[in-house]
Amino acid sequence: MTIILETSNLTKIYGTQKAVDNVSISIKQGDIYGLIGRNGAGKTTLMRIVSGLARPTTGEYKVFGEAEDDTSLTRIGCLVENTGVYPNLTAFEHLYLKKLAVGIKEEGIENKLLDLVGLADTGKKKVKQFSLGMKQRLGIALALIGYPDLVILDEPINGLDPQGIVEIRNIIERLNQEEGITFIISSHILEELSKIANRFGIIDRGQLLEEIDYDSLIKKSSDRIELQTSHASNVLPLLDQIQIKDYKLISDNLIYIYDAIERTSDISLVLAQHRIPIETLSVHKNTLEDYYLGLTGYAQLKNSGG
Repeated sequence: MTIILETSNLTKIYGTQKAVDNVSISIKQGDIYGLIGRNGAGKTTLMRIVSGLARPTTGEYKVFGEAEDDTSLTRIGCLVENTGVYPNLTAFEHLYLKKLAVGIKEEGIENKLLDLVGLADTGKKKVKQFSLGMKQRLGIALALIGYPDLVILDEPINGLDPQGIVEIRNIIERLNQEEGITFIISSHILEELSKIANRFGIIDRGQLLEEIDYDSLIKKSSDRIELQTSHASNVLPLLDQIQIKDYKLISDNLIYIYDAIERTSDISLVLAQHRIPIETLSVHKNTLEDYYLGLTGYAQLKNSGG
């Protein structure tokens, strides 16, 4: 799969603060890449850099295989920090002005994009009368002017009600699947991004903690049985024997079992029959939030009520 965006040790320093600290990520064509982090983690700064809105202090990045330049940046659409709308203009007028600014001559593109994001019926309604969800949809439409290959959206679901979140999610999925647009989407809500993204970069205090695909993320955050025994390698064929297939040998004495949360007694019985001692056999309940908090070091803070 073609790499659309690749960063190498990107760093951005403001005064004495490293807003982005040696971040290296790669975005593949067709990805919906979720950039996860708490407010202030460095997500927006990173997105501003790769959108061409800020310069890195050190490090570099390539867009579409080439070092960043004005030509490559024309293939990127972005909605970073806010929609930058004018309250007394209509949605159509916003798109018309953006079309002129980027040199698009296509007639009717304004109505096409308004229809695409669900704003076709707004007519002469001024943006100051729009709901937050409508403004976010307008921001996405503005980012699509020029038919970009890559669209960067900073917190597009922030502050939306559940219906608004679903609407934005559906728009992004449709554009990705039907138009082939690659997306980078930031959020501090891992649970929501997990419903749409196929790859994730988890960032905290300016540093990239992990890049992970959807299947691996779900596996790491799933409920599981943790089995400790000094004979772990001998246990695996016994699990197969009782039709338990989804497990992972973590170390010489630790096995994670994912598809048998209700079968601890079956596991205990077959091990006893083969005289394999059990050190511990416990069910570990986990969620995406637990995984994220554990990775970023905030689990202890959460558990203490801080």
